[in-house]
Amino acid sequence: MQRFTCDCDNVLFFNSSKCLKCGGKVGYDPARGAMFRLDPGGPMKLCDNGIKHGVCNWLLSADDKETLCQACRMNRTIPDLRTGRNLTLWGRMEMAKRRLLYTLLRLGIALPSKIESPTSGLAFDIISTVSNPNVTTGHLNGVITVNLEEADDTYRQINRQQLGENSRTLLGHFRHESAHYLWQRYLSELPWDHSQRLAFRERFGEEWLDYATALSTHYECGAPSGWERNFITAYAASHPWEDWAETWAHYLQIVDGLETCESLGIQVKHLALPLVMLPGEAGTLPSVLPQSGTADGEFLAWLQRWMCLSTVLNEISHSLGEQALYPFVISVRVAQKLRLAHHFATSWAST
Repeated sequence: MQRFTCDCDNVLFFNSSKCLKCGGKVGYDPARGAMFRLDPGGPMKLCDNGIKHGVCNWLLSADDKETLCQACRMNRTIPDLRTGRNLTLWGRMEMAKRRLLYTLLRLGIALPSKIESPTSGLAFDIISTVSNPNVTTGHLNGVITVNLEEADDTYRQINRQQLGENSRTLLGHFRHESAHYLWQRYLSELPWDHSQRLAFRERFGEEWLDYATALSTHYECGAPSGWERNFITAYAASHPWEDWAETWAHYLQIVDGLETCESLGIQVKHLALPLVMLPGEAGTLPSVLPQSGTADGEFLAWLQRWMCLSTVLNEISHSLGEQALYPFVISVRVAQKLRLAHHFATSWAST
């Protein structure tokens, strides 16, 4: 996340709706990637979900016929807002969703809505299990469904413990499901012998393996012994599609986390830590793709900066009496998968 400032030079944050120094109303303009003050009669207006429900701080042009911002127009289903609890949980959902969209837009990935593009567009169904007990978080044909109850911290932590996960967050759900959406949008229709499909298989495995059987086996037997050498999470070992989704979600986490640290002045050169060194092979692409030693080196340096900064974040978390904020280990094999995710992100920019 980048650093934002108000017109009065006070620091603003991504979810700010009011400047604490000058008192002005502010919001985020996704078209320009910046925060702006909302002045009466000015060129920008606040999203209706911010005006009516206080759950959005995104802006759109004052002369736009639309009343909802880019993020909120992607909502196909929202919870019943007649209960205060649903409104609170939905607000948390929208906050996580906007952060996902921010990162994807910063990467240059175009995000049409389902209304704008029925075939390649993106939509969200945010549904409570209270109204639909059968709802599960997932993706299907460009629609990401998220269980509203995941915004309840207690509910989410119970699930995390039952599933033996190191981490379980709302933002992580959105990032994970975005990977399934992007797979279908950019990779699923490519010929079997296309270089990107071959590269995917070289890093993640044969995606044609029976998905339902693989998940059933995972939940019955768990991840294979030593999964940490090849996968970022135990769930990633269940099937190549889930390996991709967990890797992509982790890639977005690093993109956002590294941008946040560096924009706020926390940089590796200021740390009293040795630079984490990964072997050169950790930054290489599959052989079927065009090779670039310069790009490999830049990626590896980027990843090594994050590994150093995440150590600091963990130590701060421990100092506060909490568990590790970043409970992950990046092996050489995982780094190679992240390298391919980075390559895909670059190739998908502005397409």
